[in-house]
Amino acid sequence: MIDTIPIDKMIQTAMRYGADFAEVFAERTRATTIVSDDRRLEQAATFFDSGVAIRAISNGHTAFGSTNDLTRKGLLTLARSVGKAARAPSRASSQIQLIEQRAQTIATVSQHPFGIPLEQKCAIASRASETAFRCGDAIRQVRVIYRDRVRRILVASSEGVFATDEQVSTLLHVQAIAADGALLQTGTEPVGGSTGFEIFDTTPPEEIAERAARRALLMLSSPPAPAGSMPVILSAEAGGTMIHEAVGHGLEADLADENLSVYSGRIGQQVANPAISVVDDATLAGARGSFTIDDEGTPAQRTLLIEAGMLKRYLSDRQTKGPKNTHSTGNGRRQSYAHPPVVRMTNTFILPGTDDPAQILAETPSGLFVRRMGGGQVNTVNGDFVFEIQEGYRIEGGQIGEPVRGATLVGNGPTILAAIDRVGNDLGFSIGTCGKDGQEAPVACGQPTIRIPDIVVGGTA
Repeated sequence: MIDTIPIDKMIQTAMRYGADFAEVFAERTRATTIVSDDRRLEQAATFFDSGVAIRAISNGHTAFGSTNDLTRKGLLTLARSVGKAARAPSRASSQIQLIEQRAQTIATVSQHPFGIPLEQKCAIASRASETAFRCGDAIRQVRVIYRDRVRRILVASSEGVFATDEQVSTLLHVQAIAADGALLQTGTEPVGGSTGFEIFDTTPPEEIAERAARRALLMLSSPPAPAGSMPVILSAEAGGTMIHEAVGHGLEADLADENLSVYSGRIGQQVANPAISVVDDATLAGARGSFTIDDEGTPAQRTLLIEAGMLKRYLSDRQTKGPKNTHSTGNGRRQSYAHPPVVRMTNTFILPGTDDPAQILAETPSGLFVRRMGGGQVNTVNGDFVFEIQEGYRIEGGQIGEPVRGATLVGNGPTILAAIDRVGNDLGFSIGTCGKDGQEAPVACGQPTIRIPDIVVGGTA
């Protein structure tokens, strides 16, 4: 497909109408989705999609268009329309010299999804479903989703950028619902990353399904969670949902520039306990949010956002660099060729500290121990958040006590970052699909074991 796209002509056509910058993005995607619901195969399909987008920028005004008409005429017509929409005085087009950029490959795939028969992928979903149902009679419903995607992209711009990448991802998500009369409890377990089918050699579908089902059964038999302010320990196993939602989005330069972040204008200020450092790193091999180049052709990189509690910089793309940022951090991402790039996180996490996780627990007489976070909501303007806890336990005498269900965490991102008083020397990750501006992007988030000495816990006990 790349060989048939008149890349230089498209850029020159868009620039002819006075744009300061023009960019071509081409994508070819093959994806498989399999859905099993209560032992029934609801969907098993492979999808193909190809398309091209062009973006033109003039005096801060952006015009964007995309098409799956890959004929020369169709592509040049698109470039002309986008160039005119940039609303700048026309000027003579200059010669564009494209220089191929070679970035270090991040992902290594040993079992490419292209080479795996659909029947074998369906068997993965079936194995997971059967395992979950066998975990207990109280399991009433099991939903399994398998997805893989092979995404080949090309990015070229008037600044001379010319870069290509192949991005492979594989995901298995199991949701189990346990019931006792009118009481329902849900357990979920997702596993995936920038990897191929080999992920199931190290993490079999049976193991994934059992985790989801056991969690649902455990919560079904647990008493309601207590309510009130108390110490909370978030284990490394809990994943970094809180850092992603309550902190990460607020560190994206587009939101910070528009004063839609509680961290706007705070570069160089102390925003967290000195024991807290936060990074966003798209170079982690196999991680769900990793890639070789972002969707603007910038090589993947590791960005230090908060160092020893001090805010160092924001995440940015080529257009939205943010205050004191002189270059893109490689966080320009788009859902597909049909979407313009926006600033997005990749793999965002708190760096490990020096505390022994077992000692953190032993020195906490009471409170709540969180082994798995659920979903949540955050207001990026003021930092207020509410998060569900999927698996939690009472802390009794410095030890993990009985499990409790229905707990939530209510707080404020900056306040909690400043309050964290213990940071473990371990590190755990969770994965997800992040939504922003109507687009979705695969991400991972993580943290070590941390202790919040006082936070509001919502519960019914």
